Amino acid sequence: MTPLQPVRGMRDLIGEDARRHRHVIDTARRTALLWGFEEWETPVLEDTRVFSRTLGDTSDVVTKEMYSFEDRGGEQVTLRPENTAGVCRALVSNGLTQNLPQKVFYAGPMFRYERPQKGRYRQFHQIGIETLGAAEPLADAEAIACGWEILNALGVAGGTVLEVNTLGDGESRAAWRAALVSFLKRHEEALSEDSRQRLARNPLRVLDSKDERDRAIVADAPDIFAHLTEGARAHWEGVLGLLDAFGVPHRVNPRIVRGLDYYSHTAFEFVTDRLGAQGTVMAGGRYDGLVEEMGGPPTPSVGWAAGVERLAMLLPEAPSLPAPVAVIPVGATAEAAALGVLSALRRAGIRAEMAFRGTVKRRMERANRAGARAAVILGEAEIAAGIAQVKDLATGAQEAVPLDLLPQRLAS
Repeated sequence: MTPLQPVRGMRDLIGEDARRHRHVIDTARRTALLWGFEEWETPVLEDTRVFSRTLGDTSDVVTKEMYSFEDRGGEQVTLRPENTAGVCRALVSNGLTQNLPQKVFYAGPMFRYERPQKGRYRQFHQIGIETLGAAEPLADAEAIACGWEILNALGVAGGTVLEVNTLGDGESRAAWRAALVSFLKRHEEALSEDSRQRLARNPLRVLDSKDERDRAIVADAPDIFAHLTEGARAHWEGVLGLLDAFGVPHRVNPRIVRGLDYYSHTAFEFVTDRLGAQGTVMAGGRYDGLVEEMGGPPTPSVGWAAGVERLAMLLPEAPSLPAPVAVIPVGATAEAAALGVLSALRRAGIRAEMAFRGTVKRRMERANRAGARAAVILGEAEIAAGIAQVKDLATGAQEAVPLDLLPQRLAS
C-alpha cells in the first residue's frame, strides 16, 4: 500500500520546525500583550462574502487562490486567506463597535491555493495586530513600532528594513490615481499583459509589478506626495515623527501601494534579503473603510500581518528544549515510588521522564542519549531511607537528596 503524503503545499511541523514556529508565536503574543493588544481567535471558516467583499472580486486571491466551497447546508464558505477581514467581521457581529478602540492580536493558519515556494505554503500561518477605532497617527506608529519590537525580540530585526509610504485620504488618492492613469496610458503599449489588465481595473497595482519592463516605466510615474491634501500631509508627517520618537528606523518607498479603496494613509512593509530575493516578512497599513464593508459604522483602523514560516526561517537558531531529568527505578518494587517522584517533579515545572522498561543500565544509556542533565535513582534502600540518589550526568557527581527536597534541588 502506497504511504499517504501531505496535501501539496502543506507540511507537518515536527521537532525543530515546531519549536521555531511556536517560538515566533509565543514571542509575538507576549510582546503584543505588553503593548496592550488582547488576543482574539476567529473561525478558520468564514462566509465567503467576508473575503469577496473586502479583498475585491477581481483580486488574484478571490479569483484564483481561495479555498471556497458549498457546505452541506448550501452555504458558500471559505477557508480564511487572511485574518484582518475576520477580525473586522468579529468586531461588528459581537457588537463591539460601541466600545472602541479595540486592540487585537491574532495568530493562526491561513489558506491560499498558490504555487508553493520557499517560506510560502498553501496552509501557512500568520501573526497580526489590528487597532480598530483610532484615526490618530499615533495608532499607525504604535502598530508599526510593536511589529518592530517583535522582530527585535525574535532577534531578526537586524536583517530587516522598514519601508513606509502614504496613500493619502480619499481626495489625495483620487487626484494621484488620475495622474497615474494618465501617465500609464501614455505607456500602455509597453506594459506587460498583466499590467494592462490592472490598468483597466485597478491601476495602482501596476506599481506592484515584478516585470522588469513595467518597473522601468513606473520608475518615472508620479507619486502621491504632490497630491496630498493638507490633512493627509499632516497625518503622514505625524506618523514619520512618531516613528522617530519610538526609535524605529525607516525609509520612504513611494511604490508601496494597496489596491482597494478602503486603504488610506499609511502603508508599510518590513523587508529582508536574507531569504534570497528581497521578501516581505511583515506588512500592513491603514484601512479606514473595511469595518463599514462588514456592515458596521465607519471605523478608522490600522494593522499588519506577518508570516510565521518566514520569520521562523530567519531565527538565528532553533529554541532548545530544557534538558530532562531521568527517573530510574531499581527493581520492580521501586516503580510505584518512582512514579510519585516523576509526578512531583513535573508538578514543580521540571521536565522529567522515565523509560517504560529496561534494566538500570539500559535506562541510564537512554537518559544519556536523551541529553538528560541528571538521573534520580530509586531503589528499595533509598525508599526506606526517604531519599534518592541524584547523579549529575555531566560531571558524574552523585549525592543523596531527601525525596521531599528533590524538586527544590533539581529546579535549576
